[in-house]
Amino acid sequence: MLASTPNLYLQKTERMQTKSPKLTMALEVIVLILLWLIEAKAASTTPRPLCQVSCGNNVQIPFPFGIGKGCYMNKNFEVRCNNSRPFLISIGMELLEFQTDYSFIANNPVIHSSCSNKSSTAATISLEGTPFYYSKFINDFTATGCNNHAVLILHNGTKTVGCNSACRNGTRSSCTATLPPYLQSFQVNMTSFSSNHSSCRSAFISVPNWIESQPKNIIGDYSPAEFIWGDPKGSCDISKIADRNCTSSNCWAQLSTNQFCICSECQDVGKCTDPKNFMCSLYYLYNPADKKYMCPPGYKESDTICFPDFGGKSRMKAILIGCGSGFGSLLVLTGIWSLYKIIKRRRAMKQKQNFFKRNGGLLLEQQLCSSNNHVDKTKLFTSTELEHATDNYHKNRILGHGGQGTVYKGMLTDGKVVAIKKSKKVDEDKLAQFINEVVILSQINHRNVVKLIGCCLETEVPMLVYEFIPNGTLFDYLQHPDEELAFTWEIRIRIAAEIAGALAYLHSSASTPIYHRDIKSSNILLDDKYRAKLADFGTSRSISIEDTHVTTRVQGTFGYLDPEFFQSSQFTDKSDVYSFGVVLAELLTGEKPVFSSSRSTDCRSLATHFLRSMEGENRLFEILDALVLKESKKEQIVATAKLAKRCLNLNGRMRPTMKTVALELEGIRRGSCIVEEQAYDVVDISESSRLWDIASSSSHLEEQTLVHHYTL
Repeated sequence: MLASTPNLYLQKTERMQTKSPKLTMALEVIVLILLWLIEAKAASTTPRPLCQVSCGNNVQIPFPFGIGKGCYMNKNFEVRCNNSRPFLISIGMELLEFQTDYSFIANNPVIHSSCSNKSSTAATISLEGTPFYYSKFINDFTATGCNNHAVLILHNGTKTVGCNSACRNGTRSSCTATLPPYLQSFQVNMTSFSSNHSSCRSAFISVPNWIESQPKNIIGDYSPAEFIWGDPKGSCDISKIADRNCTSSNCWAQLSTNQFCICSECQDVGKCTDPKNFMCSLYYLYNPADKKYMCPPGYKESDTICFPDFGGKSRMKAILIGCGSGFGSLLVLTGIWSLYKIIKRRRAMKQKQNFFKRNGGLLLEQQLCSSNNHVDKTKLFTSTELEHATDNYHKNRILGHGGQGTVYKGMLTDGKVVAIKKSKKVDEDKLAQFINEVVILSQINHRNVVKLIGCCLETEVPMLVYEFIPNGTLFDYLQHPDEELAFTWEIRIRIAAEIAGALAYLHSSASTPIYHRDIKSSNILLDDKYRAKLADFGTSRSISIEDTHVTTRVQGTFGYLDPEFFQSSQFTDKSDVYSFGVVLAELLTGEKPVFSSSRSTDCRSLATHFLRSMEGENRLFEILDALVLKESKKEQIVATAKLAKRCLNLNGRMRPTMKTVALELEGIRRGSCIVEEQAYDVVDISESSRLWDIASSSSHLEEQTLVHHYTL
């Protein structure tokens, strides 16, 4: 059919040439395409041979060697499997093992002379006409027998190497010599160098120490020797070579006289012939006559290794393809990175939303709405803003640790210095305390209450942002006096009046009454002008005007806790009054609210010690701070002490309100207080006056010393 198709085509075109030249040309193109498709289909359906890869149990046959027609590279590499023993036909030797891609071990004939039990074998061995050579670096030339002088002679008659084997005490002796390079054909000459020349002599080429593994005085007809056929010289490309050959798993092509490009163990011809995969190896067949190795045409050399040279148009094409691929890869990577950033941003937003809900954001919104407060008064900061403000919460920015978290000093982008309270991981109860603090502070507008600037709820732990109060706490100044600032009575009574006014505002003037529930000197901060600022509303509670108390579990600070609240769990405004009474006692005495166990007194709290000093023991002026005795009037001290005693009354109903306390402290501060006579029943006036004079004189001396010191 293929042969007749062109004839039919010629007959038709001859008839139609005069009628329609364009139609004739179209028919020519169609017929040529059909012929090309038929030939391509026929070529594609040509089966590749399925090759046997082993012979016997132990010998694997790698390419370019092969068993069966079409399975080896050329006739030199044909292997025949006889009785499960592989033989290399071109040299007539049995294959024992393949060492590398270019070397193998085969049974090499042993040459005997004057051996009674063996026939004398041919003294000449030739591998000429094949690419195989004896390996110089592995094999040795060995001679055995008594008085055996064995010489290896090349095919041109040149003597190369030899050795003498002599017997000692009737034992077998042997000698070895190194082979010359590129040994392919040789003959062996064995002679006796003594009168005793009747003993058996042998000579052979073998791998090292093979003779030692043989039985005593027994040398077989074959010895294992290593043969090499080529040298790997780099990578090659046969994708554009038309006359390449393939088996079921290998492809090869001859590039020059002694150079072959071999692709081994191919599963797909396209992969084997693709230079990008570097699966094809260039082999150079040994040829002693070729003294200088040359790379095949179209290849370049680098350190005796050849590589395909993609020069000229091919190089430009490779560059364009590389640039296009690089640009495409860059676009893909950019797209992947952008997608990753979008996903990461969405996850971060989702996480922030989850944190906002978990940290009580919805509860905060509900509380702020229910309290008729304007949400925009409390700023919501982002986590990034607070990280920048605190240098990622560096330890050097820590101002202190509280019951609900750690306080950091920070600076906002507008230059404003703030205090950032980073709450601890809390459970639901403490989370409610945190939200409660935000709600309460958002309702408070008083000069002696620390101002809440904003909060951040989108982090793992919630955070509050306050105005920064630079001069620490009242507790620090009472327990660790500053040499640069004398904490005089005037400063103390002013601080007491300011805090009392703030508490009176919380109890009486706020839109909803607020109980602080943790009044103590460490929660009273001092600003740059040493004005008092009430802080830490984490445990505070706001109640309706009709309510008189809030029932809750007992919490607070030992030494300040209202005993009545401790017994009943009902916190009232008078509980804050009791805690403020302890602060007044601290201002008067400079003592801590709880005494250490090493102190020689049966009292463990300042409140008890202060009340005892006010009542039967008449020791009020013994427990007062020296600066208080020095700077104040006796009437002011007694009036303040009496007020503190009333605040510390164990019966809450007998305590004054914070509004009353604030008014009385303001009167004491201005010096307009009137001390009732019965108030002096709690102290011995004459004894107190004596202690007053002694303390005043000693304090005056101390003052002169301090003034002299700072003058220097």
